[in-house]
Amino acid sequence: MINKDYRICNNCTMDSSDSSIEFDENGQCIYCSNFYNIILPKWSANLKDEKGLLRVIEKIKKEGENKDFDCIIGLSGGLDSSYVAYIAKVKFGLKPLLFHVDGGWNTDKAVGNIEKLVDGLGLNLYTEVINWEEMKDLQVAFLKSQISHQDVPQDTAFLSGLYKFAQKHSIKYILTGGNYSTECIREPNEWGCVPGTDKTLITDIHSKYGSRPLKSFPIIDVFVSKIYYKYFLGMQVFKPLDFIPYIKSDAEVELNKFCGWEKFKHKHHESRFTRFFEDYWLPKKFGFDRRKAHFASLILTGQMTRKDAIKRIKYPELDAHFLEQEFEYISHKLDLTVSELKSIFEGSNKSIGDYSSKQLLVNLGSKIMQKFGLEKRLYK
Repeated sequence: MINKDYRICNNCTMDSSDSSIEFDENGQCIYCSNFYNIILPKWSANLKDEKGLLRVIEKIKKEGENKDFDCIIGLSGGLDSSYVAYIAKVKFGLKPLLFHVDGGWNTDKAVGNIEKLVDGLGLNLYTEVINWEEMKDLQVAFLKSQISHQDVPQDTAFLSGLYKFAQKHSIKYILTGGNYSTECIREPNEWGCVPGTDKTLITDIHSKYGSRPLKSFPIIDVFVSKIYYKYFLGMQVFKPLDFIPYIKSDAEVELNKFCGWEKFKHKHHESRFTRFFEDYWLPKKFGFDRRKAHFASLILTGQMTRKDAIKRIKYPELDAHFLEQEFEYISHKLDLTVSELKSIFEGSNKSIGDYSSKQLLVNLGSKIMQKFGLEKRLYK
């Protein structure tokens, strides 16, 4: 049955599966308007500001003199972080420490890509291995919470682990793969995306559904990272991909030629759990397909046609048989039976509003940052 109220942007692939989406009189969505009016002017200025980029690079180099490392890069094995590591060493001449958080879900391809980059670049890699029993307990707790934000445990471990390590070893500059070219449209909050680490939400969900204390699991609250680490400790986050021409397909080819790096079928497929969550759990349980935001970003930046994106979205990224096998793998790895995971999957959906959280403060902070031009992407 066709939903008569369904609407899709006539310029990208964002649609009314985002319940708060807005369209103008020409049928263009608010994400497109934000890109053209807010993001594009600043981004275009960045790409032309070669002197500004060089000033930042020279500042990082100068403050890193006589040190083993002048910056740190969180490396997942995916495209964005891999390309940042590549340009930091090869094109900028920096001395980055590559930092990887192993949350227990790396795909073989991701591990292979990390090894190839480390060898090709001749850089040092530090791997933080998360206590699997704690990671597993927190992930099962989030599954039982029935909210769409199922990647919070992994994201929290990755970001918090990176910040803790950088602070402990007095590394001031964090380089990330965040960028406008492939991420100018941020997934809506209800699609399971939250800005930063909401420690209040994590604590409440774990207290309700967890079974063991999180003694070593790294959790740095969003306001600690955004305020204390930045303004009191002086740590700086820099996104170099916003200052250079960055085309997804070109970067994949360049990395492959450099060290044999292998591309993924789709964004975030370096994590086996994230791949399952975004390709199976989220669309089948909640009706949210994050590819719509991923492809919309590529459409707006001229890397994909809307026609091709709509055609691809009609079909799952991975075939049904493979996803059913992954369902069994995920359940067994989390020490759940298949029937237990299916019971959770078939349970009533909930939202962050059903739990204690900092979402009101986070939303307010996001609006303030947007008002003062500190954040260009649309947070909603």
